[in-house]
Order: sequence, then C-alpha cells, then structure tokens
Amino acid sequence: MALARTCKIMFTSGLLGLAVACGVPSTQTGTAALGVAGFPAGAGASASQAGNDLKFGADHRFASGLAISVGSPKSFRPSPSAYPQSPRGAAFDIQLTNEGATTYKLSGLTVTATSSGTAVKQVVDTTQGFTGITDAGKDVLPGRSVLITLAFAVPREQTQLRLQLRPSATEPAAVTYCGPA
Repeated sequence: MALARTCKIMFTSGLLGLAVACGVPSTQTGTAALGVAGFPAGAGASASQAGNDLKFGADHRFASGLAISVGSPKSFRPSPSAYPQSPRGAAFDIQLTNEGATTYKLSGLTVTATSSGTAVKQVVDTTQGFTGITDAGKDVLPGRSVLITLAFAVPREQTQLRLQLRPSATEPAAVTYCGPA
C-alpha cells in the first residue's frame, strides 16, 4: 500500500515538475530544467524549445557526476503483444555515465514522458526488445556507463515529446529533453 502511494506521489510530482519546467523560462543559461542553480549542463548541451529543455542528443551532467544523453526518438509500430496498445511508439537510447566518485544505483532513475502536454505511458514490447529498465538492481561504478532503451506510446501523427529524467527520488535536480517524435 505504501509503495503504491509513494509511486503515485512521485509520478504526480514528476508531472508537476514537467509543467513547471516546460512552461517557465529560466534566467539560468545552459542549465537543464529544474537543474540545480549554478551547475551548468554538460559541454554538448544546448538550451532549446522552452527555455531550459535540451534537444535530444545533448549531454547533461548532474552535480553528482552522473552524465546523461538521450538519443533522438526512433518511431516504431508496437507489436500485438505490446502493452499498452498504441498506434505508434517512440524509442530512446539513454546513455548514463558515472563520472562521479561514488557508485550510482540505477534503481533510482525515473523517466517520465508527455506528448503535447499529456502524460504518455511507457511501452513494454518484449517482441521488439522494449522491456524497460531490466537491470534496475545494477550499480554503475565510477567511470562506467550503461545504455538503456525505453519506449513510450505516442499518437500516430508526429508530436512534441518531453522526457524528464531524475537520477534518484532524493535528487532535487531533473533534466528535460524535448523535440519532435
């Protein structure tokens, strides 16, 4: 019961964070949405669309030393066994590199998505290899990287998609990537 409530609270706070991050321009240049003030995004990062949103493909480095890059979306047609059923899916490669001094627990990563302002669900399509974060119990040692592929249900027509990534529930910072999908 408590776990379900915690998940619901985290999801709701993530959506609220997306609404704030994507709708309010920041006075900080080069920082990602809801980023910690004074910590610039990685060298490859560039602000785009709505103030602090990063373009897909840009790098972001959190104060903890975790570096994240989200590749451009790849459109696909979900198989009949996919959940949830959707006319189309958008898949993303997410590269996480631990440039910090301590071990990063992959189980802390949360990724939420919105399409034109509406929350979208993650697609699980084992037929096509979209199984979510399968190594959630994995620790990423300093200097190591991990590649995750996640997919989300999107409308048949092209849409504006925002992905928000938070390295852990206790981390105040998140990064938002935005672009057409």
